[in-house]
This record gives sequence, structure tokens and C-alpha cells, in this order.
Amino acid sequence: MNRSLITRLGALALITLAPLGALAQAEKSNATTDDKAEKVLQKAVQAVGGDAYLKVQTVIGRGLFTNYKDGVSLIPSKFVDYIAYPDRERTEFTSSGARTIQTNTADKGWLFDGAAKTLKDQNAQQLEEFRFAMITSMENVLHGWWRQKGAVLSYVGRREAGLGRRNETVRLTYPDGFWVEYEFAATDGMPAKVLYRRKQKNPDTEEMQEVAEEDRLYKPITIDGILAPFVIDHFRNSVQTSRIAYESV
Repeated sequence: MNRSLITRLGALALITLAPLGALAQAEKSNATTDDKAEKVLQKAVQAVGGDAYLKVQTVIGRGLFTNYKDGVSLIPSKFVDYIAYPDRERTEFTSSGARTIQTNTADKGWLFDGAAKTLKDQNAQQLEEFRFAMITSMENVLHGWWRQKGAVLSYVGRREAGLGRRNETVRLTYPDGFWVEYEFAATDGMPAKVLYRRKQKNPDTEEMQEVAEEDRLYKPITIDGILAPFVIDHFRNSVQTSRIAYESV
């Protein structure tokens, strides 16, 4: 993988440094928001565990990561994740007996290749991928870390989410114009989707193109009063590209 697994999970939602309200007050001068969007976020925090959710600081997760090609699943890899928020993470992958380890802390990162027995610094693109994954994560919006980046929170509206179901949608817009949208079930506030667009190089034409990306969050399970999705599917231009399936957290 070329980006952080845990932050790619989006709404694992098991860690924080301070309650959402405290962050909002401390960093009010650095960000803009609206009341309706804030109420959607507050409902979502309560949906995933409220105070219990806000007090967890570290998490270990185990499961399977599967890449998809043309919508078809490939051979899965086992993973073990160790995270300490807001910006430290170690992810171990094992596939066909070979182990690789990706470690990040703030703006630094390393890659260990067990087969070649090499340890290297992550390059600029890999470090940027980690940073990008952090600002698009569900944790980022629920914990209020975006406020330090001067992002603007706004209410988008309700969207269809299946037969008789709707999602409430909020958007974070950063000073450089990049935006991320987050959907939450209108009934109970559960995190449902993360959507954004980014420019990437087309491997066939070498030209830059805009790509629509989306995380869909499934199978919520309660652990010690905290509700988290155990399946996260990632889509690129409406085609599935990966799945994260937890076995334990």
C-alpha cells in the first residue's frame, strides 16, 4: 500500500486527545463552521460512543487487507496496526510469508522490507500520502483536528442512502480549496461515507486527471461501549479498489 492503513480506515474512531467541544473553543479563531454542521458532528460523536470514544488514545487492530483489480478481489494480506493519535502509526503486513512494516510519526516515516532486510526512509510522495490520508479520515472531522488547519465546516444536506434511508452530509474545505465530504446516517448519526476528489497521474497517458474517491463503512461492532466499522471498502471512480476487514480491535 502507498498510504496509511489506519488512516485509510476512516471511521475506526477509537482515539482522541480532547473532547470536540474543547477543541472547538480552543481553536475557534483558526476555523469557520456553521451550527447545523456542528450538530451533525455532535450527533455522530454520541453515536460512536460519546465520552468513551473521546477518551481512547491508542488502538491495536488485526485483520485482512485486500486489493481489488477491475472490481475483482486479489489475495488478501494479514495486517496488525498499532496507532497512537493524533499522528503515530505502525502497520505490519504479512503476505506469502513476507513481512513489511510501515511506520509514521508526524512528518517522518520509514519502510521495512522483511524479504530484503532493508529499512529506508519514506520518500516525499509516501509522506504526502500519509498526510493526505490523515486530513481525509473520519477521525479528523469528529475530533476537530481540522480546526488547526483553518478548514471551513459547512452543511451540505441530505442524500439518498438506500431504500427509505438518508444520510446527513457535511463538508470540510481547506484554505487551498481541497474539500472532503462526510456522510452520517440521518436516523442515528452513524458514520457512513467519506468522499473527495483529487488529481492523480493517469498511468497510461501520464496526464493528470481528477479522480473521485470514496470510503464506505460497514458492519459496526460495539467494543467497550465504542461503536466502530469492521469493514471499510474503498472506491475510485465508483470501482472498488480495496477492502479492510477487521478480525479484532
